[in-house]
Amino acid sequence: MRVTAAVLLVLCLLAVSHAWDCQEVVNIKNLMQIDAGLGQVVATDTSQVPYYLVGDKWIRLPGSLKHITVGSAGIWGVNKADSIYKYVAGNWVQAAGLLKQLDAGGEQFIVGANMADTPFCLTRSATVGYKGPDSPLPWTGLPGAVTYYSCGPFGCWAVNKNDDIFLMSLNQDCQNNGWSHIDGKLSMIEVATDGSVFGVNSAGQVSTRDGITASKPEGTGWSNIPMSMRMSHVTYDLGRLWVISKSGVTMVCTP
Repeated sequence: MRVTAAVLLVLCLLAVSHAWDCQEVVNIKNLMQIDAGLGQVVATDTSQVPYYLVGDKWIRLPGSLKHITVGSAGIWGVNKADSIYKYVAGNWVQAAGLLKQLDAGGEQFIVGANMADTPFCLTRSATVGYKGPDSPLPWTGLPGAVTYYSCGPFGCWAVNKNDDIFLMSLNQDCQNNGWSHIDGKLSMIEVATDGSVFGVNSAGQVSTRDGITASKPEGTGWSNIPMSMRMSHVTYDLGRLWVISKSGVTMVCTP
């Protein structure tokens, strides 16, 4: 049987389009941001209501947050005034400092960016030990300017206001070797607990970074994940890819 180049192209496109099976999450509406890690999923909606997923039920958490994150450092969030909170014993405890976005996916340390796009890091000892206003919070300012920032076991990834992508090696004491530029353009980026990297560009397209390992944390290139609509936010954990569309539809995808 002769296979033409056109047939091969169609077969390749079909293979790519079936790489992920996406289903709409019908029991939650108008989510704005979502984060998954260590088997947990948290989210905020357009009214800045925070949620925690238990089974297939979205449990409303107290307070009002514009961004929430979960990981080995616990559950943290920021509100519309950029105030920082940690979830402790069923309540939000305010922490010193101001950030517009933060991430708990590192090795029990916290990273985030403020309104001036300055990146910060909070050491593992300060993050894990934080229990209230009397606990020390020695935020460490990092070089560069980023708008969105996320960490995993093989490094921290970030994007800036021009959608440029960067990678940094960062340890639990916030020691780093500076940013390395990575090819491509993304408007937001998330690193999973297993080191997988996913992102969304300004056109609403979702991508994942291929070939990431401990010895090659920068990976080898980007692969597009076809979606039926334009997306704005993405996160991944334990084989599930969670995506939010620009119109507020939440979908969960599996390979």
